[in-house]
Amino acid sequence: MRATAALLEQAGQPFVLTEVDLDDPRPDEVLVRVAAVGVCGTDLEFAGFFPTPALLGHEGSGVVERVGAHVTSVRPGDHVTMSFTSCGTCALCRTGSPAYCRSFDAVNFSGRRPDGSTAVTHEGREVNAHFLGQSSFASHVVAPERAVVRIDPSWDLLRAGPFGCGFQTGAGGVLNVLQPRPGSSIAVFGAGAVGVAAIIAASMSGCKVIAAVDVNPAKLEAARGFGATHCIDSSAGGSAEQLAALVPEGFDFVIDTTGREDVLRTAVESLGPLGRAGVIGVGPSESMSFDWRSILNGRTVTGIVAGSSVPQLFLPQLLELNAEGRFPVEKMITYFPFEEINEAVAAVRSGAVGKAVLTF
Repeated sequence: MRATAALLEQAGQPFVLTEVDLDDPRPDEVLVRVAAVGVCGTDLEFAGFFPTPALLGHEGSGVVERVGAHVTSVRPGDHVTMSFTSCGTCALCRTGSPAYCRSFDAVNFSGRRPDGSTAVTHEGREVNAHFLGQSSFASHVVAPERAVVRIDPSWDLLRAGPFGCGFQTGAGGVLNVLQPRPGSSIAVFGAGAVGVAAIIAASMSGCKVIAAVDVNPAKLEAARGFGATHCIDSSAGGSAEQLAALVPEGFDFVIDTTGREDVLRTAVESLGPLGRAGVIGVGPSESMSFDWRSILNGRTVTGIVAGSSVPQLFLPQLLELNAEGRFPVEKMITYFPFEEINEAVAAVRSGAVGKAVLTF
């Protein structure tokens, strides 16, 4: 079938709206008509080097139109949000840790199905797609069943997409991994969509001190509205000193969403004894370093993928919290028509919006 897609013809160049051809879903696949898709920092990071022609996008939500013969978890007409995929057969998948699937990179970042094929072509050329199980910068998606999560049809389908990555990642890093106790302290580095989701989760957990650290004053002011008790502008440096003044004994927890070596070093060094650092950001730094004494006294640094969640369990929980008004991430969403994808990307890059969501 034909779908409208935002194709990346050359790495680092703007997206181009065009028509692509999709295969029929295989027995373990689902065809989803996309209602909305978030623009995530991971899309923008991979747009700089992913092999082209490419179809990105991985925060999609929509309605199931067709299912393969072996699909049992959804049926046509179901409302769904989409998330990462996993092999489903390795020991980590089988023991409830699909975010750490041993084939995670191969099934999410290769641009291909496990057998090397692609469901997407453009003018006879194969397109590198299947990005994080979706490639949802398109009106329709052929996704593996493991990437699709059925949701309550009463929930807002247009806001559901970002729950599959950004909101899940930030909230899950706090709720599933760090699990802060009431009265504890946490610093969140980066007050974008992922960081704000972490801040909301920290507030829900009863943290007494929730420090947001960012270079953008507007993002910091917004973070305060989502539960940050303190805001630290790091644009002029000096964030380490400000954090030390705020919690002299050191923070119990920190989360880095920036992927920057200098930021992570500051985060780790702001921890107190037995403090835990969660690293969830994909950013510009290829390596991380800090003085070995930074992790003495029981400090730990933990890498976190997709909030360490099982999407089929965690996403409905987050969406239910959102429906109850306890996880109000919709306040940071700005909607753009799908045709304005490049304008949305520019707004995300500049920090003008908290979370851009494209609608069809």
